[in-house]
Amino acid sequence: MQHAVGNPLPPPHQPGHGPATGWSPAAHHPGPAPHPGAAGPHPGRPAPAAGPPPAPGFNGPAPRPAQAPPPPHAPVPPSPDTTGHIRLPSGAPVAVPQLPQGSTQGDTGATTLAVLLIGPAGAGKTSVAKYWAEHRQVPTAHISLDDVREWVRSGFADPQSGWNDHSEAQYRLARRTCGFAARNFLANGISCILDDAVFPDRPVVGLGGWKRHVGPGLLPVVLLPGLEIVLERNAQRSGNRRLTNEEVARIHGRMAGWYGSGLPIIDNSSYDVPTTARVLDDVLARSIASPPSW
Repeated sequence: MQHAVGNPLPPPHQPGHGPATGWSPAAHHPGPAPHPGAAGPHPGRPAPAAGPPPAPGFNGPAPRPAQAPPPPHAPVPPSPDTTGHIRLPSGAPVAVPQLPQGSTQGDTGATTLAVLLIGPAGAGKTSVAKYWAEHRQVPTAHISLDDVREWVRSGFADPQSGWNDHSEAQYRLARRTCGFAARNFLANGISCILDDAVFPDRPVVGLGGWKRHVGPGLLPVVLLPGLEIVLERNAQRSGNRRLTNEEVARIHGRMAGWYGSGLPIIDNSSYDVPTTARVLDDVLARSIASPPSW
């Protein structure tokens, strides 16, 4: 059968699809299927017996007859499994954790915990926290105070440029944000380890602030290697994370005030990261059995 030049050809017939009669270019575009008998004559093809004849000079499909609009459908509520519609428990102050029955001393891998890792710059807090979080049996998140502080891009108040009201406010805001995040993670079954250079001579801002934002179940542990180790690790840093040797020595000296505070202290001067993480787990197990007073 000959078709007019310039008009599209019907698609090849495929098994199971029936004959190609009645095909029009509209079949390639999304939209409702045409009403039976509503398609106009194809050039070079006799008009269908049913339906009105095409208008003179009209070479396309005939207009569809008017149809009543479909009845409105009631909105379908979203499935509870749909992303964005899952109800999550809201975060509440974290209670003192308990080791599950059958846990051995030094094994907290199956316990949901909130941990605060304290230490000076260069103590290895971030490396140890990441490793510890990645090697637990239960889901565990690492929340770094410095990372959250640096969410502020324009207007970031870098304490290295001078401590002032702006840097103080951004520190407090970041600490509160970390606390909210930790509570939400814990409420949904995900452990957290936070790291911060908390000074023992500022208990209201440091430990007091973390206890208010997270809850009494937060377990603080101090990571305090020797000064020469801290200076060596600080020298490997870059950007605003790297401090001067004088600043590192000053911070390290202030951190020495944690001795005698009652908080557990880990001297990781001769430990690598995996060993420090194992010692941390043992310290946390003892802290759960006998929570420190802070």
